[in-house]
Amino acid sequence: MGRLFKQYLNGPRIYSCSNCRCHTSDHDEIVSKAFQGRHGRAYLFNNVVNVTLGPKEDRLLITGLHTVADIFCSCCQQVLGWKYEQAFEESQKYKEGKYIIEKAKMVKEGSW
Repeated sequence: MGRLFKQYLNGPRIYSCSNCRCHTSDHDEIVSKAFQGRHGRAYLFNNVVNVTLGPKEDRLLITGLHTVADIFCSCCQQVLGWKYEQAFEESQKYKEGKYIIEKAKMVKEGSW
């Protein structure tokens, strides 16, 4: 299988996987905190690390039809959220290439 490559983030405010504490994103990468996930509140991020992508699928979400891929923690394989691959409505195009991580699936690390 090989050795797992983990990226460690520097900075005062880091988000990590709630299961294994593997770094997932920096606070400065947040686009919005006003999203809804499967298990409650979720944050939209520009960029994340230490995740793997699942297969793409069309999913009908609150804001319409999107092509998404679930994202998994690369360390423990917990589902963290999803990546927006394509938005079919013009008003939702800003989400393309961005990531949703559910608040219940992450913890804060650093000096908050």
